[in-house]
Amino acid sequence: QANLVESGGGSVQAGGSLRLSCAASGYTYSSNVMAWFRQVPGQEREGVAAIASGDGTTYYADSVKGRFTISQDNAKNVVYLQMNSLKPEDTAIYYCAIGPLRPTWVLVLQNIRPLSDADFGYWGQGTQVTVSS
Repeated sequence: QANLVESGGGSVQAGGSLRLSCAASGYTYSSNVMAWFRQVPGQEREGVAAIASGDGTTYYADSVKGRFTISQDNAKNVVYLQMNSLKPEDTAIYYCAIGPLRPTWVLVLQNIRPLSDADFGYWGQGTQVTVSS
């Protein structure tokens, strides 16, 4: 049973930065994708960023491109989300997730297929990010 633990959320003013961390353990995928999703109460969960463990290819939602950076430390099984130039609309609960690397990952990278939460089997408990104007 995989276990994902997020940390690094908090409150910041618009224009500020936060770095989220997600430590993963107990999963058995030989090749995987780790992702960050976010959700505002009453709204659908949105895929924010993702990274493949093998080649390090990355995906970003248009809403965060140029502001957020996803990275990983494979030795420590940790994935990070560096969030800069934060906006009030970035306020949400941020979730870390892990899933197997699927052939459809290529379609996600090409923005042909959305980053779907259905592709991820294990999730963290979530961490709140609040950006005030």
